[in-house]
Amino acid sequence: MLFPLRDHNPTRRPPLVTYSLVGINVAVLLYMTTMSEPRRELFVIEHGFIPARIEHLGADQPLQVQIESLRAGPQGQVVRSREVVDLPTSASTVLATLFTCMFMHGGWMHLIGNMWFLALFGNNIEDRLGHVLFLIFYLVGGLLASGGQLLQNPESHIPMIGASGAVAAVLGAYIITYPHARVHTFVFLGFFFTFIELPALFVLGMWFVGQLLAARADLGNEVGQGVAFFAHVAGFAAGVLMMFFLKNLVPHDPLAPDSEPDYSSRYYR
Repeated sequence: MLFPLRDHNPTRRPPLVTYSLVGINVAVLLYMTTMSEPRRELFVIEHGFIPARIEHLGADQPLQVQIESLRAGPQGQVVRSREVVDLPTSASTVLATLFTCMFMHGGWMHLIGNMWFLALFGNNIEDRLGHVLFLIFYLVGGLLASGGQLLQNPESHIPMIGASGAVAAVLGAYIITYPHARVHTFVFLGFFFTFIELPALFVLGMWFVGQLLAARADLGNEVGQGVAFFAHVAGFAAGVLMMFFLKNLVPHDPLAPDSEPDYSSRYYR
């Protein structure tokens, strides 16, 4: 397992959009924790991205989704309850979930993992693209990531939430723009662990390979491992392609580095 701790890639201006995105995601989860469990499940169903809603876009009848939950019975026993929820199929409502799903998380570990990668690598991409273009890049990356999950199982009724698809696009952009940037990484292999500096190309490349293998294992599985691996793969690929063109099309900002720092005189420890 490789876990990046920090990169040695300085920026020349504060990553205002990156920090704002982190703040919004934290605020949404804090808001969700104030809800009861049934209300929180309904909130996720209503505002998460459900692929099957695209197929029913504009239909006369609402899409029915079943919610299952556990509650305590009158004698203290655990009772499984089921509720059918009618979801509207209007274009504005359904398409809005493609954006709202990016700012919702299933718990603190889910949130922290995504925000760690966003804060660690997003600042440099924002520095290169500028605040406004980076925000557009992030949102488009998230949309394309959701499209990847949609193609994998267009009939799925499972809501997809989390910023991981958009964050994956940021990682794809980073590996294209700063492949040789040194990343201080925690390496864990069984009972052995160490800290080492590795090139971003290796760290993020290994992350992508892991997501690709997991996505392949989930083929044809409705539930899978509970992780939208196809969204990760699609988001990363989208980030690579978008940044490949953007880094040549976007004029150089004198406040931002033109290319990755020169590591020719440094070594990896």
